Amino acid sequence: MKRLFLFFLVLLPVIVSAQIQFGYLSYQQVLKEMPEYTQAMQELQTLKAKYNDEAARGEAEFQKKFVDFLQGQKDFPQTIMQKRQAELQTLMDNGVAFRIQVQGLIAQAEKDLVAEVQKKLNRVLLEIGVEYGYGYILNTDDNACPYINPVVGVDVTELVRQKLGVTDPSQDEQNE
Repeated sequence: MKRLFLFFLVLLPVIVSAQIQFGYLSYQQVLKEMPEYTQAMQELQTLKAKYNDEAARGEAEFQKKFVDFLQGQKDFPQTIMQKRQAELQTLMDNGVAFRIQVQGLIAQAEKDLVAEVQKKLNRVLLEIGVEYGYGYILNTDDNACPYINPVVGVDVTELVRQKLGVTDPSQDEQNE
């Protein structure tokens, strides 16, 4: 009896896995094909441009004051010289701090913008998983799955594209 139980215990995962089918796709590839992703990246580029313009304005102000300082330094009394040096140092520190702050703000904005697009893609993956009875859907990005058995694994990329209303970019190139 004990041997029979062990036999079934060993055999059970094999039986169960033989019945489970799964899907797979390149998550990043499909994500980047979505029009919402393109729109999010355009919004991010616009935001970056605004921050870069502001940083450039600050740098131009610093450069102007630095040139003024260099031209007048021989005529400045010591107290004015120290005041101007401190002013230049503050402008430079503010510029560096702004650049550092902007990096964090842009990273957070990108994360927030892409999160909405990912939610949509994840909903579609859930729908497909349930509709087709997949045990799971794998992300094949970064060579995460170097081998997928075609008997149990199904490439769901086209199903996802259909649900999202996205066309395969390689098909668009062939049609042209």
